[in-house]
Amino acid sequence: MSNLLWKSLVVSPAVLGATLLLSGTAMATPAAGNAAPNATTEVLTLETQAATEVVKQPEILAQATKDAQVLDQVKRYSNEGQNLQSQVTSVSQFSDVQPTDWAFQALQSLVERYGCIAGYPNGTYRGNRALTRYEFAAGLNACLDRVNELIATATADLVTKQDLATLQRLQEEFSAELATLRGRVDALEARTAELEANQFSTTTKLQGEAIFAYTDSSIANENGVFQDRVRLNLQSSFTGRDMLTTRLSAGNSTGLSLNTGGGAEGKQTFEVGSTGNNNVRLDKLTYEAPIGPAQVYIAASGGQHSDYAAVNNPYFFDKTDGGNGALSTFASENPIYRIGGGSGIALNVPFGQGGGILKPSSLTVGYLASEANNPAAGSGLFDGNYAALGQLNFNVGNRIALAATYVHGYNGADSALFDSGLGLTQPGTTRGLGIVGTNQANSLSTTNASSSNSYGLSAAFRPSDKLSISGFVSYHDVTGFGANDDYEAWSYGVGLALPDFGKKGNVLGIFGGAQPYSFNNNRAGADTPYQVEGFYKYRVSDNISVTPGVIWVTSPGQSSNNDDAFIGTLRTTFTF
Repeated sequence: MSNLLWKSLVVSPAVLGATLLLSGTAMATPAAGNAAPNATTEVLTLETQAATEVVKQPEILAQATKDAQVLDQVKRYSNEGQNLQSQVTSVSQFSDVQPTDWAFQALQSLVERYGCIAGYPNGTYRGNRALTRYEFAAGLNACLDRVNELIATATADLVTKQDLATLQRLQEEFSAELATLRGRVDALEARTAELEANQFSTTTKLQGEAIFAYTDSSIANENGVFQDRVRLNLQSSFTGRDMLTTRLSAGNSTGLSLNTGGGAEGKQTFEVGSTGNNNVRLDKLTYEAPIGPAQVYIAASGGQHSDYAAVNNPYFFDKTDGGNGALSTFASENPIYRIGGGSGIALNVPFGQGGGILKPSSLTVGYLASEANNPAAGSGLFDGNYAALGQLNFNVGNRIALAATYVHGYNGADSALFDSGLGLTQPGTTRGLGIVGTNQANSLSTTNASSSNSYGLSAAFRPSDKLSISGFVSYHDVTGFGANDDYEAWSYGVGLALPDFGKKGNVLGIFGGAQPYSFNNNRAGADTPYQVEGFYKYRVSDNISVTPGVIWVTSPGQSSNNDDAFIGTLRTTFTF
């Protein structure tokens, strides 16, 4: 034994300390046995078996082998115990206490009599599997606490001398594990107390997104720009099934002109809602909650149809309208969802059994008004600009989603059709500014109000986990309240996305189609403005992605006299 201690000293002082600890334990155990002649039959039987084994083999060799094994165990446990954040009672690859061991059987007997392990899911102590020494120590600690509780409540007569002797012996044998366990618990309690004292909220989670973007183009007199946008989302849940979203936003981006006279071709998603000067504003305030099988959506400010309606454009659409989907507003979603926005209510109601190929379907209805806060004549929740949406959603199998959408809108004079309810105006004028489409498709009457009826179809098909195909078409019939105010607008597009291209989390996307355009508007040109976009989102980490991309717009302003525009962007998105 002394030779073993000397070798341990040479190898590691920590092992020496563990050896001395176990040596003291080994000496204390017989003493405990002498002090308790009425020990349980299990303990006496074990001691008799141990004595028989010592007679059968050389005593020195057996003791040295046993000491070496114990030292190795304690060293391993000591190293493991340095990680105070590891789970105490997790099952590891080491099963050090077998159901046939005396200690296991002794603890099982104590558990059955005192019910001291109630932390297991079934509330019982099962003796059908091996335990790690840390698991065993956790159970032993629970029994010690229970016995101390009985003694403190003057019910000590319920605890027998034999059980006290068994507990003493178990304490001595598992003293190292108990000490480590209590150290872990103390550290966890301290960390928990610190977190509770400094937690932001018990109901609210903070999420953030910051976008850095460098953009350049082939447009004459347009310089390369470096722009940003930051959004902070406060998401609060009060029942675990509802969600209150409060979003703050700031940005300094401004769109390129493209020589379109107020059009929004090539407009990028991070430009939406930007103040242009990094002023902070309340960007969105919405509440969602289930009512029976239905889901209700209430927007106090900044509501969008795409918040509650299925867009069916995976990998291109980003619900935050920013940094993780397509670059442009056109490729992001069907322009029909950009008609109106603001304050209102929506409901999503499932129906149908969904047997066979056709899965359960749903009906979505919603109403959003962009001037709901203004009590003046011609404004308010019902007299101002509004858009009412109805949509039928169908799923065919697990890989096809379809939606048929209808939107009825009302807009006052000098408004834009596809403005998302933001009320943006063209620089230096009072004319409304859309966020997608040509000026001709957006320009409603300058002197009279208009109503619109829009019809859209969208579909998404995912033949495999590595390929997604989606597309949309929309038709818009605008009726003005004055002479020559009527016109029609069209838009369509199709996209192909390759998720996990090159690396898990990456997305390669290509989207092409026709921006919202009009041929019979009194300012209409004769050419269709096509747009093709390609981007590659590279996931640097869970919180950082870099997306280079190119946008090609033909016939800006619906005129082939305008040069085609090429827009290059390098977008970096940070989420936290």
